[in-house]
Amino acid sequence: MNRRQFIQSGALAGGALAASTAAAAKEPKKTYQDKQSPWPVVLNASTIRKSPGVDQTPALDKIRIAAEAGYDGIELWMNDLEELEKNGNKLTDVAKEIKDRGLFVPNVIGLWDGMPPTQEEWEKSLTVTRDRMRMVSEVGSRHVAALPFPDRENFDLRWGTDRYRDLLHIGRDDYNIAVTMEFIGFLKGLNRLGQACCIAIDCDEPTATVLPDTFHLYRGGSGFTGIKHLQPELIADFHWNDVPASPAQYELRDRDRVMPGDGILPLTQCLKDLHEIGYTGPLSLELFNEQYWALDPKETARIGLEKMRSNIATAFA
Repeated sequence: MNRRQFIQSGALAGGALAASTAAAAKEPKKTYQDKQSPWPVVLNASTIRKSPGVDQTPALDKIRIAAEAGYDGIELWMNDLEELEKNGNKLTDVAKEIKDRGLFVPNVIGLWDGMPPTQEEWEKSLTVTRDRMRMVSEVGSRHVAALPFPDRENFDLRWGTDRYRDLLHIGRDDYNIAVTMEFIGFLKGLNRLGQACCIAIDCDEPTATVLPDTFHLYRGGSGFTGIKHLQPELIADFHWNDVPASPAQYELRDRDRVMPGDGILPLTQCLKDLHEIGYTGPLSLELFNEQYWALDPKETARIGLEKMRSNIATAFA
């Protein structure tokens, strides 16, 4: 072999190695759902909020159903925590049961009416907000969602940024939890991903995050290509669902959400983009669909996990 052939041979080998390394880097690290998913799949308690003949499925039943169905975690709501305490349960004991069942709580929804428009209203809201943070901490949740309520057309992003920073400090310093910023697609005020990111970035705090939702990305008009511009650490949790072709986009309500793959959203590409940016956090199945509330919640949970796993499989087919 002469010198030229040696160099060419080395270049080809190096190129092959580089291509192999790049391919390996793009291969998802599947550590959940029998190594079928790079993301933990979580059941949002809203998906089985109601049951046949029951206006509110008991919180302990939701936890049991999520575990028995095979989810990795359960995302609870504040009314779940309030119900548990009202019925004499210690949230620290519930946290142990959740862990013993092999689940975790990525987030609790949420800090309702925690971002009022005036300083006086804000200070009054802190009593309730702090008690909610206490409950979130005791149940072992990683995050609690800050919700942009009361809703108003003139929601001031600078004011919201300052209040979100305050909530981050209170949650971190007093309750050892992280507060994430959620946007709601059908609100008059904070209804877009860019607005939530503005608050999270401008608050100038390293633990600031946002909570996207496929329904709200579509309903609020943000679309899905913005996901590719996010750092994975900015996403605390991702609510997952689909929407039908009808009603029209800006007429959709929460009740219209359907199972992943049963609608028109570009969920497969969205998953590919999440993998590309390196997001490895939860995907939380969040529905408010009366048709599924009419089923046995165990069946709804089973169908939901099947749909989630199928959706994830299409992204890596």
